[in-house]
Amino acid sequence: MANSKYEYVKSFEANDEVMFPNLIVVRIDGRDFRRFSEVHEFERPNDEKALNLMNACAISVLEEYPDIVFSYGFSDEYSDIIAEVMMQNSIPHCFFFLFDICYKMEGVFPHERYEISPTFNGRVICCATIEVLQEYLAWRQNDCHANNQYNTCLWKLVESGKTEKEAQEILKEEDIAKYSENGTPVKRLRRKARILHSENIAGRSFWNVHQNLLKQLGCFAEDIGKINPDYIRSFLFENKLMPSTWIVIRIDGCHFHRFCDVHAFEKPNDVQALNLMNSCAVAVLEEFQDVIFSYGVSDEYSFVLKKDSKFLQRQASGIVSAIVSFFSSMYVMNWKSFFPQKELKYTPSFDGRAICYPSSEILRDYLAWRQVDCHINNQYNTCFWALVKSGKSKSDAQNTLKGTQALEKNQILAQFGIDYNALPAILRQGSSVFSVKEDVVIHENGSSVEKLRNKVIVEYCNIIEQSFWEAHPGILD
Repeated sequence: MANSKYEYVKSFEANDEVMFPNLIVVRIDGRDFRRFSEVHEFERPNDEKALNLMNACAISVLEEYPDIVFSYGFSDEYSDIIAEVMMQNSIPHCFFFLFDICYKMEGVFPHERYEISPTFNGRVICCATIEVLQEYLAWRQNDCHANNQYNTCLWKLVESGKTEKEAQEILKEEDIAKYSENGTPVKRLRRKARILHSENIAGRSFWNVHQNLLKQLGCFAEDIGKINPDYIRSFLFENKLMPSTWIVIRIDGCHFHRFCDVHAFEKPNDVQALNLMNSCAVAVLEEFQDVIFSYGVSDEYSFVLKKDSKFLQRQASGIVSAIVSFFSSMYVMNWKSFFPQKELKYTPSFDGRAICYPSSEILRDYLAWRQVDCHINNQYNTCFWALVKSGKSKSDAQNTLKGTQALEKNQILAQFGIDYNALPAILRQGSSVFSVKEDVVIHENGSSVEKLRNKVIVEYCNIIEQSFWEAHPGILD
């Protein structure tokens, strides 16, 4: 990253770590998936195609992240088990699943289109021993059975003529709490993933048949008896963010150089790709009312939550997974609007982290740091690709630019007839997304009424200067 006087804000970034040799369970869970299934008219109580879609995504995750050695899922939930890794920054990065459900939906539901974007929450559970893992798996499969039995009864009663409320009263029982997790693996040798259905995935009879699981995770000493969900919940990896601080969720494309090459993005900047990112950021501000400002450049976006936000009880993993998954699904959903002639060849992925800043001044310095980075990196890349397009090799272009300052880079660009300061502001200053008040006329009962409403806009402006914040005092007020 580029150096600037704002670099000190990096000291506020904390890395969480799940220490070796814990077994790591990453559980993702659909956020408001009941509404999603209703809008898309999934069959009740179970839609086999929707379950197969989840399974297909789980296979993709195992193929993409070889540290995940076993996965168990039902309904809108999946648990991935990671073995023998030191997991830096436990805030979820493994959002490949979230993109893939958008990417694969066209194949599973070829005649359907997305009406709303799917979103997932994620959370990490640390299993200190193989016995804890065994009890966790038994708990989740027991939940699968209990929930499926309840839902099957519920919808049979509804089909018989009962209202949903009447059916719920007949079946009234204590609700089963759901939890979510997520985490990050490192690529190694690829294994072929398989889907299996078993009556008891926590039993020794199932585990002993699959020697690869025994080798990587260990063996169960005995079959489990009574399940204690509270015992398992005690292993949830909690990371509540400091109260009364500004929360910034920064997301960043994973291996986006390859993604850009495969999809033939223009170099050094593809304006349509930037506009696609901006459309996703606008959707985030419209979906999550606690997000009051965002700043983006290239494949990166920073989302600022208001200082007194209580969103998801300020749990870092929940906030990051919700925002990244929503952004991810919007990227896939909006692809054709910005690249109608280009096929999305494979699913991209983003990682994310949460950072807390104690004051508005430090938050503004953080945003200034990102905008300084935007300028420095864009100026370098513009020079680099101008040199490459002129016939130089990439290594020659790098050597030419080595140690050059801003003035020297501008002189190099001038040789190619490029005035850096005349380039579009979206390239030099990045994109700022925030809400403004606008007057709208609403027609009610034959009369017209003027009302104020929030409108999310994108601007390409200087957010380092005081003048921007004076012009928009409501953002940080």
